[in-house]
Amino acid sequence: MSKPSTHDNRTAPARLQVSFLTSAPSLAKCPQPTGPEVAFAGRSNSGKSSVLNRLTGNRRTAKVSKTPGRTQLLNFFDVKEGGRVVDLPGYGYARAGREAQQRWQSAVNEYLSYRDILAAVVLVTDIRHPQQPYDTELIGWSAESQLPLLLLLNKADKLKQGARMKALQGVRKTVACFPQVNVMCFSAFSGLGHTEALAIISAWLKGPRSRKR
Repeated sequence: MSKPSTHDNRTAPARLQVSFLTSAPSLAKCPQPTGPEVAFAGRSNSGKSSVLNRLTGNRRTAKVSKTPGRTQLLNFFDVKEGGRVVDLPGYGYARAGREAQQRWQSAVNEYLSYRDILAAVVLVTDIRHPQQPYDTELIGWSAESQLPLLLLLNKADKLKQGARMKALQGVRKTVACFPQVNVMCFSAFSGLGHTEALAIISAWLKGPRSRKR
């Protein structure tokens, strides 16, 4: 079953200290691997950039991916403590043409499938609209790949406590058959779930350098 995190929050850093490394349009252009990578994925309106900024304690972290021309790329950040964070292009961007969306998705799929040092995925969703089609596909893919996935129900501050817990329990019930999926409420605005998420991500970044193929 999908259960609350058992990571020791006392060992979590106050934030992820990151520095922008480079952007890549495809797997072939990705930087040479040096350690575990944790990829951030999510719909373009899920608040993924805000989540990254909250976790790094820097409102300008995800600004790189908002720069014209870079929204279509895989953005790599070195983490001071080791490993890298990879900001994947947001999917479902309404103003992007079909061809552009297919190109972005191809690059993301290629990265997720063949990047050997990918340690885990953080999937950011809007708690008010969870489990959109691509979200469900990504969760299923992580199960088939036996890759850990942290599902953040972002914008939890938009709901009252009762509605928030109902949404959380509903999603956990849906993904209960996927033991590698951890689900939690999160708010980039208020910081809800910040410490717990950092504990999980930090543990992944300190893990093995490559996954089994």
